[in-house]
Amino acid sequence: MASMTEILILHGLLPIEQLDVIPRGPAEEEASIRDLLSRGVVTEMQVARARAPAADLDFVELIDYPVDRSAVTMVPAAVCRRHKVLPIGVRDGSLILAMEDPGDVFAIDDVRAGLRMGVDPVVAEKNDLRAAIDRYLRADDELNDLTSTLEEERAHETAADITDGPDDDVPIVRFVNLLVSQAITDHASDIHIEPSETDVRIRYRIDGVLHEMQPAPKAIQNGVISRLKIMSEIDIAERRKPQDGRMSVRHGGRQIDLRVATLPTVWGEKVVMRILDNSNTSMSLRDLNLLERNFDVYAESYSKPYGMILVTGPTGSGKSTTLYTTLNAVARPEINVITVEDPVEYRMKGINQVQVNPKAGLTFASALRSILRSDPDVVLLGEIRDHETAQIAIEASLTGHLVLSTLHTNDAPSAITRLTEMGIEPFLVGSAIDCVVAQRLARRLCDRCKTPTAYSPLQLAHLKFRVGPDENPTVYQPVGCQQCSNTGYRGRIALHEVMSVSEEIERLAVARASSAEIGRVAREQGMLSLRQDGWEKAKLGLTSVEEILRVVA
Repeated sequence: MASMTEILILHGLLPIEQLDVIPRGPAEEEASIRDLLSRGVVTEMQVARARAPAADLDFVELIDYPVDRSAVTMVPAAVCRRHKVLPIGVRDGSLILAMEDPGDVFAIDDVRAGLRMGVDPVVAEKNDLRAAIDRYLRADDELNDLTSTLEEERAHETAADITDGPDDDVPIVRFVNLLVSQAITDHASDIHIEPSETDVRIRYRIDGVLHEMQPAPKAIQNGVISRLKIMSEIDIAERRKPQDGRMSVRHGGRQIDLRVATLPTVWGEKVVMRILDNSNTSMSLRDLNLLERNFDVYAESYSKPYGMILVTGPTGSGKSTTLYTTLNAVARPEINVITVEDPVEYRMKGINQVQVNPKAGLTFASALRSILRSDPDVVLLGEIRDHETAQIAIEASLTGHLVLSTLHTNDAPSAITRLTEMGIEPFLVGSAIDCVVAQRLARRLCDRCKTPTAYSPLQLAHLKFRVGPDENPTVYQPVGCQQCSNTGYRGRIALHEVMSVSEEIERLAVARASSAEIGRVAREQGMLSLRQDGWEKAKLGLTSVEEILRVVA
């Protein structure tokens, strides 16, 4: 029987010159394969495809495989996760078991002993298998069982029970842990826990859209909210006013931070948790999907040693991600980077981050004033909210500092007029601002199931998309498959409107021109509107026309 290495060489996937020595024996071969994977010589998929014939087993792609749901339930979820296996069907009285490593006899013995039936292993690629485990072994059933248990025990459950140490066997603790874990698995950005008259509604925001989960019984409302408050170090006794906190959890070997906010409502306290994945801080600017023209304009602005860059858009439009990614590009050991934020969302290595504290007198304005005495090169200001903060930020950008900040406006040209409305002198606004980026987040089409569609030039003209006379672009629409949970979308992309402040726009700012006039000149100079940027990304197959119309006016 051929070894994995021999199969990879035979299929032309592994150049023989990449091998230092021909591995002898299973242990040496596994070490050689790990080395080849780490050097990028072969991929996980190629190794999995070679592993199957080497073990005389079948290879399956789980994304397309008709998995038998009844077979999945035959093995406990904890066993599947521990051994990284997934039952996918029954054949001739034996369980078909998808495995990453078919040589794991302990996993096969555990499953066989638990079921008292034969096991037929098949090989699946590692990432494909883990995605399938997350997809089929959701926490929903366990959450339903827990809510029933909690409802029965409601007479005995008190806040004191919840605070008695981090015991994962306490039903309320397990319920909260599963709630958070499932949200992270589903790639949710927010968790909403909303008390109503009869139950507790639970919703996850996934790809910018809220999805309703199984509601929890009203009886466990106080226990769940108290547990979350304790984890977030929020005053458990205060229920009359909004509070903010922060918590961290471990998930899949990573530490995930959550920003927690409580809000008193007529039926009890609503809790919203923003899931902050620190992997966003390691993104490169190319990952932001800026079109080439927009990337060049933006890169020219943040490469300057001074000036102001503003990122605008509503809450949840990805402004913080854009700013942190920009910081990641400009931060170097030889420059001093300081941020003032409310709150500090992502912790970044090598950057001085300041959390505002109004109760202690540390506001954006006072913190910024102190920062300028700390010899900064780059300053990130979480948000410009008032005249005083805007004035200090503008002056800092005019005195040799690069200032990055956010502003709540609907488009890029409106940022100019918003600052003058805050009381900043127009000539200072025009001189200080170098670039304004407006952005929105749109759902990304699932690459596996999207399908091409056609629009007539008349339809596109009616939708205000610019199309050339001889242009007949191919655009795509969502369909839905297992990989995208039948939504047709998987992940999100940003739509951008990047406006460079040219001399002409600076003159318009000084003359107190309207945002419409500034926008007209900016478009004449090459700026793409949010809708047009979305159209260009639809032509690239990244999103759909319907999604652009949903997020852009």
